[in-house]
Amino acid sequence: MSCNCKKPGTGGERYVPVEERTGDVSVVYFTRDLSAEGLRKAYAKVADGLDGKLAVKLHTGEPNGPNIIPRPWVKELLEKDLPGATVVETNTFYDGARLTTEDHRKTLETNGWTAFTEVDIMDEDGNTLLPVKGGKWFENMSVGTHMLDYDSFLALTHFKGHVMGGFGGSNKNIGIGCASGNEGKKWIHQKEGSDDMWSIAEEELMERMAESTKATIDYFAGHISYVNVLRNMSVSCDCEGVAAAPVVTPNIGILASKDIVAIDNASVDLVYALSEEDHHDLVERMETRHGHRQLTYMKELGMGNDKYVLIDLDNGEAEILPADAVTHVVPFEG
Repeated sequence: MSCNCKKPGTGGERYVPVEERTGDVSVVYFTRDLSAEGLRKAYAKVADGLDGKLAVKLHTGEPNGPNIIPRPWVKELLEKDLPGATVVETNTFYDGARLTTEDHRKTLETNGWTAFTEVDIMDEDGNTLLPVKGGKWFENMSVGTHMLDYDSFLALTHFKGHVMGGFGGSNKNIGIGCASGNEGKKWIHQKEGSDDMWSIAEEELMERMAESTKATIDYFAGHISYVNVLRNMSVSCDCEGVAAAPVVTPNIGILASKDIVAIDNASVDLVYALSEEDHHDLVERMETRHGHRQLTYMKELGMGNDKYVLIDLDNGEAEILPADAVTHVVPFEG
């Protein structure tokens, strides 16, 4: 249940530059190779600890959604690197083609996922609670009961904009994507007693989303990794399907890390490092929705570090970014 016991934070409209960040440093791997091989290369750097029964959480999309991670890339990753892994999803809170398990399965078939993999809709058989340690909005988060069937977890995320969250990275993929459709997502989005299902926004929404994420990553502690694919980045989430705004942000590459705060910060940094013309729309979406509160609140909750070393897996020089865009870029040496 929600615990509305404190005021939300402030400042989520402001990008925190690298030089203002403090604390420990994590590792984020980067490749420009937007292909199945690039995805496999990035994943290989964070594969340790993903043992036992593995859940792969990705956004499988609304019917015929154009911007999701390409299915052939996922197919190759599963077949060559993750035999026995299961793609996992949950039903939606909003009324659409994934609201019920029956309709969700039809959408999975429409989008081609069932042609090569099993998809476990984790809340198909009901919900269970995971504790939110140190949360100010929640004591527990409602997730699908099937989550407890897994030993480890890979967040395979299409990084993009989001109509309410500003951007959708690993935090959104887990915090919203693993919350149960009829309960957890409602707790995150709708104020108690309100008729408006989207009555929570800006700082409070970012904080609730991060607390939901924390419940999952604490559950899989030591057995969870993150991969963000920065490709086809509309200001719209994949939940908008064919109605998503046109893609106007250049493709960047693929990131991988064992630290959720570091990888989502690195993803945002890479977008900000683009030219004003190239990043204007996505940056405006992040700032007007106060999306940066996702990052600062995750750090406050002790979920990871906002400072990182970006390791280049392509053996090239670090020409991708201005010098002040990230803490450091290191050519990969094996």
